[in-house]
Amino acid sequence: MVQTPAKSLTLETFLQLPETNPASEYVNGQIIQKPMPQGKYSGIQGESVNAINAVVRPQKVARAFPELRCTFGGRSTVPDVTVFVWQRIPRDADGTVANVFELAPDWTIFFQKRYANEILSPEQSQTKITRNILHCLKHGTQLGWLIDPQEQFILVYTPPNQVALFDEPDDILPIPAFAVGLQLTVGTLFGWLLE
Repeated sequence: MVQTPAKSLTLETFLQLPETNPASEYVNGQIIQKPMPQGKYSGIQGESVNAINAVVRPQKVARAFPELRCTFGGRSTVPDVTVFVWQRIPRDADGTVANVFELAPDWTIFFQKRYANEILSPEQSQTKITRNILHCLKHGTQLGWLIDPQEQFILVYTPPNQVALFDEPDDILPIPAFAVGLQLTVGTLFGWLLE
């Protein structure tokens, strides 16, 4: 659902608004509410966060977060999964993870969402998601994934603006250099829907 304010809404004003469920994002002066998550998306999202954290978190290399608001470069978006290198995770004075992340993630993962009748959500068109991923890459993100659970493919974006399609079960998915030890294939990722 796109909400276009009567007057131009600033990012600062948007950030003062109450959070919505599902989350709303601020892109180019517009508030865009993300569609409600459904089963395929939620299943892969949860497993992705667990698989990434199992490899990178014990050694304090990085940490994956689901649905984390990231505000940078004039936008405030909520990628489905973000991964931050350990030293870049904002922290409060007591060392705990901060609530506000005003920087681009090191790795961002978005999901292509569809309504129950298999029609793409207008708020989550592939073009809009691609623009969010490219915005992240422009601001220092090392890698972006766009996962389509229904069609079972992953588009992988790398700087400056390269994209590659992975859709064969044995395809090994590219990961950032900091996530050494993590190996995921297309088959493994979509296999999580069977478990």
